[in-house]
Order: sequence, then structure tokens, then C-alpha cells
Amino acid sequence: MHVTRRKRGAPPATAPRLLQAVVTVVLRRRGVLLAVPLLYLSAIVFLAGKWGLDGASPAVVVGITAAFRRKPPPAPGSVYKSSQVFEKLWPMMEADSNHTNALMTAWRQNSGQKWQSCISKRVTSTGLPPSNGYLIIEANGGLNQQRISICDAVAVAGLLNATLVIPMFHLNSVWRDASKFGDIFDEDYFIESLKNHVRVVKVLPEDLLEKFDHNLSSITNMRTRAFSSKSYYLQKVLPTLLELGAVRIAPFSNRLAHTVVPRMQRLRCLANFEALRFSEPIRLLAQKMVDRMVMKGHALSGGKYVSVHLRFEEDMVAFSCCKYDGGIKEEAEMEKARERGWRGKFHRNGRVISAEANRRGGKCPLTPLEVGMMLRGMGFDNRTMLYVASGKIYNAKKYMAPLRQLFPLLETKETLASADELAPFKRHSSRLAALDYTMCLHSEVFVTTQGGNFPHFLMGHRRYLYGGHAKTIKPDKRKLVLFLDNPNIRWDRFKRQMQDMLRHSDAKGYGLRKPNDSLYNFPMPDCMCKQPNGQFD
Repeated sequence: MHVTRRKRGAPPATAPRLLQAVVTVVLRRRGVLLAVPLLYLSAIVFLAGKWGLDGASPAVVVGITAAFRRKPPPAPGSVYKSSQVFEKLWPMMEADSNHTNALMTAWRQNSGQKWQSCISKRVTSTGLPPSNGYLIIEANGGLNQQRISICDAVAVAGLLNATLVIPMFHLNSVWRDASKFGDIFDEDYFIESLKNHVRVVKVLPEDLLEKFDHNLSSITNMRTRAFSSKSYYLQKVLPTLLELGAVRIAPFSNRLAHTVVPRMQRLRCLANFEALRFSEPIRLLAQKMVDRMVMKGHALSGGKYVSVHLRFEEDMVAFSCCKYDGGIKEEAEMEKARERGWRGKFHRNGRVISAEANRRGGKCPLTPLEVGMMLRGMGFDNRTMLYVASGKIYNAKKYMAPLRQLFPLLETKETLASADELAPFKRHSSRLAALDYTMCLHSEVFVTTQGGNFPHFLMGHRRYLYGGHAKTIKPDKRKLVLFLDNPNIRWDRFKRQMQDMLRHSDAKGYGLRKPNDSLYNFPMPDCMCKQPNGQFD
């Protein structure tokens, strides 16, 4: 009789029966039903290890391998799917029968009180004592970073009883704008507005220049700490000022604490909201642009319009390390931009960057499409006048097309002003930003999409002008990416979620400054006074 011997290492024929018995026993105990998949897989692995895989079923081997190699699906909100969602929702957006434009009803919140400026009542002067010397500061960064430096310098000069020299602007490697103070701001108006509170001069007197060989870098540079207190300036800077007659602080960026004594806060208010106004060329063109925007929208909305600060320039997209739907080409362009701008910063040892985590965390710049979908969901229809404040949009032909489809009445600097009018502003990013700032300041609704100093100052300035309400949409991007993650979301549900966001922005429009907040963003109560029941003096 011929007997077939089992090959060494092959599993016995009873193995499948053993597995079946294990599963049957487990199924009888409902309390451990959820452990069935894990126990089954464990049994497979155990038997494979005991008898080897040489004689195992190919299906078993493939199943085990796939189970361990299968990549888990991305968490909700991790991947850019906004284009797919738009494709699904666009027919419903067009067919929406709701004819009430949110532009006319966006702001319903009533705090029960109105706020108004009272700087002139709070900032009083009984005459200035003799000056203790000259304060020279260097403002760096872009337009609004420079603005922080200027206003903080006014407060420090007031504290030290120093004469402030018109601030110098450092040529920033990112902004690359060689403009001086007088190119952006009205020097004479600035000096005149502060004359009863802080002395300001355009240049150092000749005798002091001779003392330092006409070289400002020879003047002692006091490298102050960030967010320094009043006592720091009195103890560290004032003695040197009294001894030498002049001190220099460079750089002077965020060198004063958010919370200081009331008199210094009021000087900050006076400098930012009253003394600083743009130079005449900027003011004249900006006012023309506002007038043209209002005129275009007069018949549709009484001249009201929405402004959007859109941060989707190439450097912003690259720095965010987020992924969109441009594929390999986009990834290569972003890698080149990162290396060009930051030289290996994103490849340092130990640095882990996750585009998926960035998107879920709300750190990715919104695309023009995402901004447009959000606004349409909030109730701003295609008759809304929309102004877009931005630099050069990355891959504008692709990314701006759907926003124009959603909002045909879209305007920019380039459409509201002629090429000849804009010519003096070209290659001067801060002057162009000043035009955008003015357009956004006077809009009925302002939309911020990525944070930064521009919306920080603008929201505060709008609160100062509009009775304490910022009239600003500041979306929760961590929630927004979840709604843009589902291509099957219904239009009515999407609208409901967007309108909830609008109501939340309305409720957050009023806000008092907290100890760690900046008064440039929250001017109440330092720069404004409340009037019960909306009654003003």
C-alpha cells in the first residue's frame, strides 16, 4: 500500500477545522463578538508561524500581507476635495431660489451698547517738559508690522519724554519695498497730530549729527527684549538716553508689552487711529477706487460690497506645506519655492511636516474656490460686489476661475484703477497693500482667510469706525475643511453650516481687549467709550 507522507513544515489537515472551532466558540459568547476579527487574524499568524508558510494557501498568505500593508484611510478633512464638492453643488447653487442677499442682513448682533472714539477726551496735555533726548527706531517687516513699530515707538517716546525721530524703514528681504515713511504715511499730519503729546522731528539736529559723525549707526543701539514692560524702558533705556542725548533701537518690532499703563495705551490709540494716515498719493487713488466700487454696486446693493483678504500667493502656499489638487507639478513648484525662499528650513533633521495634519488643523490657506463656496453658502449671491485684496495669486488662471464663476461682479486693484494710475505703485508692495487696506476698511463685510498683521489691524480699525463691531467673517477652518471633505453633502446642509459660521462671526464682532490681546485688534476699552442704548454725546 502506497502511503503519501506529509512534507516537512506543511500544516496538518486539521488546521482549518481548528480555526473554525475557535470562531464557533467565540461567536457563542456575544460579549466578545467584537474580538472575532482580531482572534481570527491572530490564529492565522500563529499557525503560519508554527508550520511555516511554504505549504499555506496562497490566499492566506496574500490576506495576511495585505492586512499588514493596507494604509488606513485619511482622517476626515485631511485631503483637498473642494473641487469635487463644488462640481456636485454647483447646479444647486444656480437653482437656489433664495433671493435674499446676505450682504444686506449679515450683521444682526446688537450688544445693547454702542462704542465711539473718545481718544481726544482721554489724551490730554498740560504742556511738554524739556526733552530728555532723541529716540531713533527702525521698523521692519511689511506695512502693518511697520505700523506696530511706529505706534509703539510713540508710546515709548511719551514714557521717556523723548523726541521721536520719524522712523526708518528696514528693507525687508521678503517685501522688498524701499519706500520711506513719507512715501506711505503723511509725515506732516503725523507730526501735527502728536505735537501736544509727543515731540516728533523728521531728522536729528545738526549738532547731534556732528557728535556722531553724521553716522546713525554710531549711536548706541539698545537691543531691547520683545514685549518689554514700562519698567524695563525706565531702568535700561532712560539712563543711556539721558547720558548720550540719543538712543537707537533696531529692530523695533513688538518691543512693547500688550498691556502697559493707561497713558501709554492712549498714545498708541492716538498714533494708530488718528495720527497715522496714508500719504496723499495713496489716499487719492484709494478714494477713487472706493468711489468706483460703490458706484458699480449702487443699483444692486446701495453701494455695499464684500472685501476678501485672499492669501493664496505662491510663497504663502509654499510656506504652509499644504497640498491641493495640482498633483506632481504643483508639488515640484512648491518645493522649489520653499528652497528659494527658506533654503532647507523644511528639511532640517527632526522636522516632520504633515500636509494632512496642517489641513485638519486649519493651517492651510483657503483657495479662491473655497472662499467663494463659503460665501455662497452664507447667502451672498452672484449679484454681490466682491473686492479681492491680494498679491499675485498662485496659478491664478486655474484657481481664480471658479471664484469668478461664483461671483461675476469681482473687482481687484487692477480692474478698479488704470495701469497708468497704478504705475507709481508697482514694485512697492507696501503702497499696494495700503490701497487694499483702504478698500477693505470701507467694505460692508470683510473676510479674513489666513490671519496675519493685515486682518489684525483691519479688524481693530473697523471696530473703531463701526461702533465696536468688526463686521468681519473669520471662518473656523478646522470645521470648514470637514464640510468640504464630503462630495455627497447636500446643498441645504452645507448652507446651514455656513450660515452658522456667519452668525458666529457676527456674535464675535464685538469684543473687549483681554490682557494678552493687542489694542490694535481690540480697541475697546482703551481707545473707545461705551454709550448705553446706542446714544452718543
